[in-house]
Amino acid sequence: MNSISKTYRLGIDIGSTTVKIAVIDEANNIMFSDYERHFANIQETLQGLLTKAVSELGEFDVYPVITGSGGLTLAKHLEVPFTQEVVAVSTALQDYAPQTDVAIELGGEDAKIIYFTNGIDQRMNGICAGGTGSFIDQMASLLQTDASGLNEYAKNYKSIYPIAARCGVFAKSDIQPLINDGATKEDLAASIFQAVVNQTISGLACGKPIRGNVAFLGGPLHFLSELKAAFVRTLSLTPEQTIAPDHSHLFAAVGSAMNYKEDVCVPVESIIKKLAGKIKMDFEVARMEPLFENEIDYADFTARHNVHKVKTGDLAAYEGNCYLGIDAGSTTTKVALVAENGDLLYSFYSSNNGNPLATTIKAIKDIYSKLPPRAKIVQSCSTGYGEALIKAALLLDEGEVETVSHYYAA
Repeated sequence: MNSISKTYRLGIDIGSTTVKIAVIDEANNIMFSDYERHFANIQETLQGLLTKAVSELGEFDVYPVITGSGGLTLAKHLEVPFTQEVVAVSTALQDYAPQTDVAIELGGEDAKIIYFTNGIDQRMNGICAGGTGSFIDQMASLLQTDASGLNEYAKNYKSIYPIAARCGVFAKSDIQPLINDGATKEDLAASIFQAVVNQTISGLACGKPIRGNVAFLGGPLHFLSELKAAFVRTLSLTPEQTIAPDHSHLFAAVGSAMNYKEDVCVPVESIIKKLAGKIKMDFEVARMEPLFENEIDYADFTARHNVHKVKTGDLAAYEGNCYLGIDAGSTTTKVALVAENGDLLYSFYSSNNGNPLATTIKAIKDIYSKLPPRAKIVQSCSTGYGEALIKAALLLDEGEVETVSHYYAA
């Protein structure tokens, strides 16, 4: 080890979606910190962050510690100490915000509540990522935006709708009908944040009161002001009771650095070099049998199913009555124009981009632009999630349950 080299403590937080690092000095001052999504490429992301630290601070030695849900395996390969995330967060809070009574932390796929009054009581979600950062990303995609866009929408909400947050599937089942019924993106965004609040409080607190000074930690609560506001509103916190440190998204990294081991001190360049090489991660993966063993099996399958293809007709040459069917689905809009004999004259399939009515109108305009003079639409029907909205908006003749529509087509 170079005797003239600076020495710092390095905390590395390998989360489910992001990598965070914090370089602190002996007085726990943050000398360098950064936060970056890893997109499942943890090794390269961490190498890049450490390289940025060296470019800013120069070469230095570190007492490294790794924490986070994805850090244990990497810590073993880098021969770096590992500490539990809840321990790291607790350590950082006791130093930076000792007045904290309760800490609420949301990550990419985890959520925690830590009580500090009358002894430490730590609670964390299980294997489900409902009500976490990944859940917010998934819900944002339904509104054709990202988490920050969701935050901007929520600033102008007027109503809150009940939405389940314990599972993305259940939440989608709540949100999609609201989208198809014309609920505003502003109201949906605020409702999603409120669902996260409800899930965190009911799923982790489990009836134990959240009182006193509350610290809000983790990326989602750091970057999404309206999510934090929803917590403050629900818990009826005053500004004095609301603790939101400037580096709240880095608390696990900072806390892990504070839990350093004096017998492990290495040049940061040595860690970067290890990350630049190949690190073999051993995982057991259970794989399913392939659907088709060879090309012949696939060709047989295709030929067998092609027998039942829908017969098509030429709309431009058609004369007679036509029947219009619209399927306003959860994420896509499908439109079919059918001849009297059942032939498919026109079909349309598109993502509804969060606005099924506008997508349907686009398809209808396309149909009328191609409809020949001797063809006439005499009956129309809607189905799917947006059945009621499309029927009412376009004055269709009928609305039908989706399963019944499938039955008639089959």
